[in-house]
Amino acid sequence: MRGTPIVLASGSPRRRAILQALGVAFEVVVPRSIEIARPEEPVATVGVNARHKALAAQALRPHAAIIAADTVVCFQGRVLGKPRDEEEARAWLLSYAGRAQTVFTGVALLLPGAEEPSLRIEATGLLFRDYGPDVAEAYLRRVRPLDRAGAYDVNAHGEMLIAGRVGSHTNAMGLPRGLVRDWLAAHGLLRRDATP
Repeated sequence: MRGTPIVLASGSPRRRAILQALGVAFEVVVPRSIEIARPEEPVATVGVNARHKALAAQALRPHAAIIAADTVVCFQGRVLGKPRDEEEARAWLLSYAGRAQTVFTGVALLLPGAEEPSLRIEATGLLFRDYGPDVAEAYLRRVRPLDRAGAYDVNAHGEMLIAGRVGSHTNAMGLPRGLVRDWLAAHGLLRRDATP
C-alpha cells in the first residue's frame, strides 16, 4: 500500500496535529455527512458518524486511505457534543467539577476499494478538579472551547479543569494516535522510524 495517498476526513486542527506528529503526509478533506446524536448511546453515535464521514470522504477521494473520526463526551448518562453557545458551555463546565466522565472517539479507517471502513471505538476516562465558577470563567475566556466536544480541550490548558486521566490522551483530543499509527503501519503507510 506504500504510495497510497492518505486523507484525514476532518477539519479539526487537533486531529491534524496528532496525524502530523506521526510524520505522514496527508491531505485534509472535510466531507459533508449527516451526523446523528443518540443521547444515551455514545458508542453507536461515534461509530455511525465516523463511518458516514469516511464513506463521504471516499466518494471524493476514492484512491486514498481515509481516516475519519467522531468524538463525544458521556457525562452522567448523557452524550455531549459541541455546546450550542457560551451559556451552555459554562453550564457544562460547572457541572463537571469534582466528577468523572468518559470521552468516546469512533475512528473509521478505509482503504481504497473497500466498501466498508474498519471501525474502532476508544474510551478515555477523565476526572475533573473540584473547581468553582471563577475557574470555569477563566477557562472559557482563555480557551473559547465552543468548537470542542464537551466544551473543553485537554490539550489547551486542560490542567485548569482535569485532575486525572485513564486511557489515551490523544483520544481525549479527538484521535487516538496509537490506534491510527498501528493501522497505518499494518498497511505499509507509515515509515518504520515514525514517532512511537
